Amino acid sequence: MFVPDTCCTFVPYFEIQDGHLEAFKALVLKLVAKTRTEPGCMHYAFSFNGNVAHCREGYVDANALLTHRENVAELIGQALKIAKIIRLEIHAPEAEIDKLRGPMASRNPEFFALEEGFRRSGEA
Repeated sequence: MFVPDTCCTFVPYFEIQDGHLEAFKALVLKLVAKTRTEPGCMHYAFSFNGNVAHCREGYVDANALLTHRENVAELIGQALKIAKIIRLEIHAPEAEIDKLRGPMASRNPEFFALEEGFRRSGEA
């Protein structure tokens, strides 16, 4: 069974300052634990390539993404003392992007509007 797709994928890339990789990874553990409590988060994980980290994030809709942003604001603030965001994308249906443009403007993300595809419900 297919359902309307309101999924918002948040795609940040962080460049970690030299000598701070282990401190950043310690923050990652805290971010993952805190995000695990969010019912609107579909997936959340970090991957690394040297001193560049990518966070793979998916939320059921724009409101869930904004809830996440509030939930981890303090930890992200700590992370941004030892890393910088070098690329930020948001992939979502246009109606969800419209809900994010204002609240996310300070981060200057690149928005990608979903046009074709499908989303399965949890049922087989």
